[in-house]
Amino acid sequence: MDQARSTISKIFNGEPHSYTRFNLTQNMEGDNSQVEMKLASDVDEEVGGNGVGEHLNHNSTRKPYVAQKLGRTPKNLCFMAAAILLIFIIGYLIGYLVHRKKDAAPICSASMVRVKGPIPHETGAAALMDWDDVKNLLAQKVSADKFESVFNELSLNEHRAGSSGDEFLANKVVKKFKEYGMMTWTDEHFVKVQDPPATGSNRFSFKNGSDERPEGFLSYSANGVVTGAVLYGFYGQENDLKLLRDKSINLTGRVLLVRAGRISFAEKVANAAKMGASAVLIYPDPEDYPIGDNTPLFGHVHMGSGDPYTPGFPSFNHTQFPPVQSSGLPKILAQTITAGMATNILRQLGGQNVPDGWGGLNKLGDLSDVITVEVRNVLTEKKINNVFGVIKGFVDADRYVVIGAQRDAWGPGFATSTVGTSVLVELARSISDMVKNDGFKPRRSIVFASWSAGEYGSVGATEWLEGYLSSLSMKAFAYIDLDGVVTGQKGFKVAASPLMHSLIESTLTEVKTKTGTLSSQYARGNWESNVLEPLKLDSAAYPFLAFTGIPSVSFGFTAGNSDYQFFGTKLDTRDRLNIATGNQVPQLAKTSTQFAGHMVLRLVHDHLLRMDLMKYDKIIRTHVAQINGKVKAVQRMQPQLLPKALTMQWLMSASGSYSRASRQLASDIQNSDLEDIEMCRVINDRIMTVERNFLSPYVSPRESPFRHILLGSGPPTLKALSNHLEALRTDHPDADADLFRNQFALATWTIQGCANSLAGDIWAMDNAI
Repeated sequence: MDQARSTISKIFNGEPHSYTRFNLTQNMEGDNSQVEMKLASDVDEEVGGNGVGEHLNHNSTRKPYVAQKLGRTPKNLCFMAAAILLIFIIGYLIGYLVHRKKDAAPICSASMVRVKGPIPHETGAAALMDWDDVKNLLAQKVSADKFESVFNELSLNEHRAGSSGDEFLANKVVKKFKEYGMMTWTDEHFVKVQDPPATGSNRFSFKNGSDERPEGFLSYSANGVVTGAVLYGFYGQENDLKLLRDKSINLTGRVLLVRAGRISFAEKVANAAKMGASAVLIYPDPEDYPIGDNTPLFGHVHMGSGDPYTPGFPSFNHTQFPPVQSSGLPKILAQTITAGMATNILRQLGGQNVPDGWGGLNKLGDLSDVITVEVRNVLTEKKINNVFGVIKGFVDADRYVVIGAQRDAWGPGFATSTVGTSVLVELARSISDMVKNDGFKPRRSIVFASWSAGEYGSVGATEWLEGYLSSLSMKAFAYIDLDGVVTGQKGFKVAASPLMHSLIESTLTEVKTKTGTLSSQYARGNWESNVLEPLKLDSAAYPFLAFTGIPSVSFGFTAGNSDYQFFGTKLDTRDRLNIATGNQVPQLAKTSTQFAGHMVLRLVHDHLLRMDLMKYDKIIRTHVAQINGKVKAVQRMQPQLLPKALTMQWLMSASGSYSRASRQLASDIQNSDLEDIEMCRVINDRIMTVERNFLSPYVSPRESPFRHILLGSGPPTLKALSNHLEALRTDHPDADADLFRNQFALATWTIQGCANSLAGDIWAMDNAI
């Protein structure tokens, strides 16, 4: 550079003119860049030198030249102009290289799809804090002592969806988010729900006795009056009712009396309707719910989620749709009664003895045990508000994990909503503080959501999903549900998408308890069999997974194998939860916050989303093997229904395509140069498509909202396909061979489509099918 300055100075001072030649060599990695300048004199050429080559040769003999006065000839003016232009270009290039090195994108370290070790330290725009430091920071921020004041602030005796108490709590949550420096917003919906009749209660009368008027009710029941014979149905599960049918008991027109628990109210009513029952009475049996003889139960019986009068689309006030109803609304009556009312009925039943293990009072009921049930629920419209806060990411701000909790309840709802909302608020405070004061920079955004109308079937959460489905399905990569995270202390259960199982396993080993870790305390041996359970229909995580295709997780401390006895009652108070947990609610809330926080922070900290694609490969193969065995059985026993021409080749091929695509993605991650933020984004987008592409594109979300072929419900699922084969094998009257073949083909192509999407580029797809 000194030589360049000297030469250029000589030009402007009248020294002999020279030419300048430069070449810019840039290392594409952005680490080493240099400008090499080579200068030579015009006179060298005139005195017979060997040109540029000889000028650069250190061993050549150079002859001195005599300086000549620079004349103002056109040739010299051109050289001056060229030199000035050269100076500008050199300065621009040097400035560009320096600026480029400072603004280099963050390095994305290579990682497997199933990541277990710590991610290397990162430099760049979003400095990557060491994972151990992130864990320690969260542990410092979350304290059991802080939950006492939060519980006090967020507890209300009355906060049903759409009530003034519900709105009061929503405003408190928004205020908290703003105090933490978060951007907030509110999502307003006008939803239709059923409330008790104007008289205050529905009624029933048994054997022409006096009217009984239970205080509890089931929203979304059919209305009307039904008279029929009572039949005891245990828990109302499919197997329970099939056992009654196998005992040659006709369920048509019967009024089923079933226990609460094991499955949702909606599933009990749907199972009864399939068997031809005319009404269902649900009661809390003292063996499961020792809550007293006169405690009313509340709930809903919509076999779905969201507002059933706007199925598949949001309940915004400006949406003018014609009257329509969800296919999940029951067409039979449903009502809850107290344990005392049920005992009075059971004592008077005749008929056959109950099957072994069913409990009850020995008899199932006969045709003389007549009961009249009247339901007159009132359909009302309520305004509900979902409230949100966001911590924006520093790299992929338009990709986000959502973490949410229900805010409403039938009564005090301490375990139902207060604890979950408190965990939500404390987690928001902790992570916000880490970002503002400790230098933590999440790569992706975190959305905190407080839902309303959860007691009516995750209405608030589902309406939000329906309102922003096209955006959420592309940008939200996970949902973490905080409902019911503390209902006991004996067990710890998790229900989640298989994609998140590896993340859950690592989190269990990292979150500490008083006696060790969550893994050592609750997941000894085979952690999957001890901790994992199926995701329930009445969980807010279910529509995220089965309706929208977003990997989701729900978890909580439990009382063991039994449900929390105060759900759906007005007895869900802080004192009763303290009794159930041995006065450990704040400590368990703290551990729940850390468990959720670890998953959230891992998902926004790592370069690549911690999703285990190979889990679904095993699940698909299991389903295909079961279907293959049943197809062969039908072809052997009912050859006229499924001819030999129906082959399993294409379903097996689709399964193989998914297996190869998932393995190829793992290989791409290992073998690609990932020191590129865009490469990380492309790979993460491929991972995000997996769950979404398991939603069958061949059915209407209105008719079959939970379209996930592996984890959903209804005709599009592989489970329904297997059940249809069983019906064909037994020559059941509802079996339809043509319908089965159609379902079979669509399921095959759904799996193949998922494999194609996972493969990425159109030219990388597996075309074997």
